[in-house]
Parts: sequence; C-alpha cells; structure tokens
Amino acid sequence: MARQSFNEINITPLTDIFLVLLIIMMVIAPMLDQQGLNLAVPQYVEESAVKHDSKILTVGVTVDNKYIMNGRVIALESLKSELQENAKAYPDGLMIEAQGDSNHGAVVKLMDAARNSGISSISVTEI
Repeated sequence: MARQSFNEINITPLTDIFLVLLIIMMVIAPMLDQQGLNLAVPQYVEESAVKHDSKILTVGVTVDNKYIMNGRVIALESLKSELQENAKAYPDGLMIEAQGDSNHGAVVKLMDAARNSGISSISVTEI
C-alpha cells in the first residue's frame, strides 16, 4: 500500500487561535479606556487687567524638582497634606509656576496631589 501525500493545510487550529484572540481583545478593550487631563489653553491677558485680590494658591516647581509654597520648600511626601491644609484658604484654585527646565513628572505629581486634595481648578505657567 502506498502512502498518500498530504497536500492541504489544516487551518482549523489557526482559526481557533484567532477567535480566542478576538474574544480576549473584545473583553480587554473596554478596560483600556483611560481618563485624560482636560486642559484649557489660557488667553493672553494684560497684567493690569488681572485681579490682584483673587485667592489662588501658588506652588513653584524648580529645575531640581523641588516644590516651593509660600516661600518654603515642601517635600513630595508632605505635598498632599500641605495642599489639603491650604485648599480652604485659597478657594480659587492652584497656580503651578514651573521653571522652564523642570521635570514634567514633577509637575504631574503636583497636579495629582492637588486633584487628590480636592482642588479642582489648576493652572500651569512657566516662569
């Protein structure tokens, strides 16, 4: 008896793998939706038109990633508690004054700490 040669490719296992991958992607895709930051680009306003009686908390971010609030350096560990203490005294929000060469991660950590402290209005400027 002569053996017959097999000339066709069985694609059933390949189809099964693709269907399993499709189901996995359909289940995982809704979980990948991440919340982003809503940023509004400020309009240029002359300095004389700015109200100086507003109660905005100002925090500076230096080039070496230090946080300066009310003239003193704040450690990253105590940043959230300091923001919570000052949030009631400054109801108009937070102004982040970042130096030009400061680290983006340091600014984002400050924004996260402010959001977790209950501050809803955050502005960023470069000094």
